Amino acid sequence: MNFYIIDDDPAIPLVLQQILEKEAANTVVGIAHTAQQALHDLLFMHVDIVLIDLLLPDLSGINLVQQLKARNDQSRFIMISQVRDADLRAEAYQAGIEFFIDKPINVIEVKMVVEKVAQSIQMTRQLTDIQSLVDGHLPAQPLPVNPHQDEKDRILSILKILGISSEAGSADILSVCQLMLDQQLSFREIDFHQAYHITDHEKKIMFQRIRRAIKVGLTNFAHLCMDNMGDEIIVERANLLFEYKNVRNEMLYLEGTRQTGGKTSLQHFFDGLVQT
Repeated sequence: MNFYIIDDDPAIPLVLQQILEKEAANTVVGIAHTAQQALHDLLFMHVDIVLIDLLLPDLSGINLVQQLKARNDQSRFIMISQVRDADLRAEAYQAGIEFFIDKPINVIEVKMVVEKVAQSIQMTRQLTDIQSLVDGHLPAQPLPVNPHQDEKDRILSILKILGISSEAGSADILSVCQLMLDQQLSFREIDFHQAYHITDHEKKIMFQRIRRAIKVGLTNFAHLCMDNMGDEIIVERANLLFEYKNVRNEMLYLEGTRQTGGKTSLQHFFDGLVQT
């Protein structure tokens, strides 16, 4: 199952990710701290289950679910909350959530709720296939919501190797890669204002998130290179994503023999990531 987590408390998604990804079949494909970021990310992602905080800084979790449902989002929704107001909970269920998970997070409750929703998803898929047989058709093969899902899964695995799959900018990175794949664009050719309907200020914030994530990835990759000196595959990947000279400079910085680390280039990173 693919999961997406939305909570303005940075600690909550990390805790949930640790719980969810203990199951090999589960992957947290994105994390957001605002409703606006989630609305943007979920346009480009195939997600089975979305976990949403009830109280977000820019929009209530209930309103967010309503907006996602209005654009025919097929994900299932679980709400996270420390609020136990009966009217609010009734409103959330009416908006389309499946279950509540109470804060503070309880591992057993999370596993139980997620398992129930996952079973419901599987049952729905099986019933769809059975109905297709009754109607005289072959079992419906789920059409790929994302025609480049294999490429995207590969990119996500690279982000995990870099240790940045849970960074705030990882969802932005996946979204940009999706756009590049869908429209066969290089990074330089993307019109971010038109593609994402964002202002210059919002683009700047988005790029800041991405740059922070890529810098963390460069540092982690430099550590990986230090532990695997001479590995040709790692050197090749370093060239594709960062240019090896920058990885080398980061290694020297980490060793204390250089005052500044390696530099990162958004264009080089994205073009390399999409073609790896």
